[in-house]
This record gives sequence, C-alpha cells and structure tokens, in this order.
Amino acid sequence: MRTYPLYKTSLVLSFLFLVSCGITKKYTKPETETKGLYRVEQQHKDSLQALSAIPLEAFFTDSLLNSYINEALMENYDMKIALERLQIAGAMFKKSKRAFLPTLQGNASVARSKLSFTQGYGLVDNVTQYDLSLSASWEADIWGRLNSAKRARLAGLLRAEGAKQAIQSALVATIATKYYQLIALDEQLKVLKETADNRKSYVATMKKLKQANVVNGAAVVQSEANQYQAELGIPDVERQIRELENELSVLLARKPGAIARSSYAKIKEVEDMELSVGVPSQLLLNRPDVLQSELAYREAFEITNGARASFYPSFTITGAAGFSSFEFDDLFKENVGLFANVAGGLLQPILNRGALKANLEVAKSEQQIAYYTFEQILLTAGQEVSDALFAYQQADIKCEKRSKQLEALNKSVSYTKRLLEYNSQTNYIDVLTSEQNLLSAEMQGIMDVLERKVSIINLYRALGGGWKNPRNDR
Repeated sequence: MRTYPLYKTSLVLSFLFLVSCGITKKYTKPETETKGLYRVEQQHKDSLQALSAIPLEAFFTDSLLNSYINEALMENYDMKIALERLQIAGAMFKKSKRAFLPTLQGNASVARSKLSFTQGYGLVDNVTQYDLSLSASWEADIWGRLNSAKRARLAGLLRAEGAKQAIQSALVATIATKYYQLIALDEQLKVLKETADNRKSYVATMKKLKQANVVNGAAVVQSEANQYQAELGIPDVERQIRELENELSVLLARKPGAIARSSYAKIKEVEDMELSVGVPSQLLLNRPDVLQSELAYREAFEITNGARASFYPSFTITGAAGFSSFEFDDLFKENVGLFANVAGGLLQPILNRGALKANLEVAKSEQQIAYYTFEQILLTAGQEVSDALFAYQQADIKCEKRSKQLEALNKSVSYTKRLLEYNSQTNYIDVLTSEQNLLSAEMQGIMDVLERKVSIINLYRALGGGWKNPRNDR
C-alpha cells in the first residue's frame, strides 16, 4: 500500500483550509444611520443619561404596582412561553456544538438466515451470526458549514433572549398602564357618585324654590333628569372597572377577581425625573426588539454561509471495531471474531446541485428580509420615542389648562345657582349647562392626568426600559 509523506498531507490540508476561508464570510453588524431617528427638542439631543437607565423599582414607586409586576414576571404565561422557547434555543445551540465531535454508536445483534441448497452446499440449511461492535464517524469542517450552523444557533439563542426581554418590557408597560387606568376609573366613579348625590340634594332645593314660586315645574323636572344623567354614568364605569380587573388578573395568571390599588394621588404625582431620551444610537443597545431583529439578521447571515458551504464536498472519517462470529463461543476470540476498519472519504453533491442553489437563493432572500425588518423596527422605535415624548409634553399642557378650566367652571356653577335662587329671571338651562360642562371637564381632567402617566410609561418602554433589572434575572 502506497503511503504519502507527512509534509504532502499537510500541504493538502493547508490548501483546503485556504480555499475554505473564501467560502464563508465574517459577520459584521449592519450599518445604520441613527442621526435624527426621533424628533426631540434641542435640549434632549445631547443627553447621555436616558430615561431607560432608570431601574423598575425607581421608575415605579407604587409598592402595589411593583408587587404586580414581580408577580407577572414570574407567573405570566407569555413569559413562561418565552422562557421555554429560550430553553429550546439553548438546546439547539448545544446540539450545534456537538456536531464538531465524533459520533459513536454501539451495535449488538443476532441474525439467523436460511440458506439455499447451493449456498450451504447441501450441508447447512441455516446459519446464525453474532455481532457486537462500535462504530464512529467524524466530519472535518473544512468549509465552515458546521461552524456557520453553530454561529446561527448562537444568534438564535440570543434572539430568543431578546424576545423574552421584549415580552417583559411590553408586559411591564401593559400592567402599569392597566393599573393606573383602574385608579383613574375609581376616581371617575367617585366623581359620578358625588355628582349624583349633589344633584339629588339639589332636586330637593329646586322643589322648595318651586314652592316659593322662584322656578317653575319644568326646572324641577330638568333637575331630576340632570341627576339621572350622572347616575347613568355609574354602571358604565363600574363595568369598565370589572373588565379591567379581569384583564389584569389574566396578565397575572390569576382567575378573574378584584385588584387592590392605590389612590388617585399616585397618578397625579408629577415625575420629578428629567425626561432625557438619550442619543438615538442608544436604541441599538437598549431596545430588546431592535437587538432581537439584529440577531435575526445575524442568524440569517450564518444560514446563508452554511448554504454556500453545502456546495463543497464533506470530508468524513469513519471507523468500526468489534466482534463477529457464526458461533457465540468464538465471538470474543481475537483470531476468529475480532475485526476493525478505518475509512475516509469525500462526499460531493452532484445531482442535487439545483436544490442547493435554490437553498442558497432562499437563504440570501431571507437574509435581506431580516435586514429590511431590522431597519423597519429601528424606524418604528424612533417613531415611538417621538410620539411618546410629544404625547407627554402635550398631556402636561392639557393638565395645566384643564385645572384652569375646572376652576372657571366651578365658579360658573356656583354663580348660576345663586342667581337662580335669588333671581326669578334666571333660566335653569344655564345651571344645567354649567353643571354638565363641569362634570364633563372633571371626567376629562382625570383622563388627562392618566394620559400624562401613560405617556411617560410609553416613553420609558420606547427607550428600552422595563427589562434591565437584576431582580428579574431568571
């Protein structure tokens, strides 16, 4: 048997290594232009300390809300599903690493065969064969196919982690929003009940004024209708509260039930934190969905590398050793049943080249789709920051204007009622209109305060806050 010197073998392997370097490409992050990604005021553009850097326990100061957030992060089913997907991605990554190791298989078999007259020469009509062996195979990753698959699985693992973080960020924002909505509805219910009670007592006043011939019967009836109008709003708000409690219970993986909550003062608290949004490039590091989409692009890039490497032959070394005999007593005798072999070979795809080419084209298109998705998500992130910041600024203006409106409407109701009681020429329609305007403004004022609170929560989430927290590392 002819043998080759070691240096010739080394030259061949070196040549194959150099050729393989040009097959797979090294991954680089997609170039992105983040300047002007979101619309902010000049004073925010150069800020380095973003709102997203504030941890959850510092951003949400309500202890009840914090307890619900902690409960949801442990029990919410979307979080549990995300963790299971993370486990799957981890297992697939471990599997890709094991592809570099040799495979080892054991075989133990007994086969009984019936022989024809010619096969057994008329002397034997059946034979039993005993086999006990180990076989191994190993594929040399010359073209980088296995390495690309491993890097793709790593990107998939990190992407699954990003997906979990994105779910957590959304879950925190959703729970906080619904919690504050409940508090706002409580306040609206309180206003409606107080208004209904006040109007009920005012009906009695109107009846007395009628007896004194200050007002007519129409004014009494209108005051009663005004009372019922306030009372009719109570069932609607109570229904909204019940539905919202049930929604929040499901998010906490609870059966529908009551939700304890703080007072309206928690919503009215004006944030004393500086609303700095940070430089746009921070979204690449803070937003879990942006990170997730970039990792999806990286995964698609490595899959393309693997598809490109599939065009080249795979080099595999196989070996087997064991015992084989027609007699069980002779199975472990070295000079009778022992066997061993080693083989190496190249497997070059020929007839399925068209399928491999199609796979490569698909992989390239999937990679381009992943890139476009990354760019789109980044733009959406900039939009969300812009919208949330402007919404907070406008809600703050509305709250300020609303307080002045409420002050004026309260005076209007007080003045018209006094005029009605002491001046028979005053029309009750004026009182009715002023009271209705006041109730509407009070209800809207509560929603303005809620809108300001929700907008700061949305800004916190849009900047990537709500998932970087040591207490939630699991």
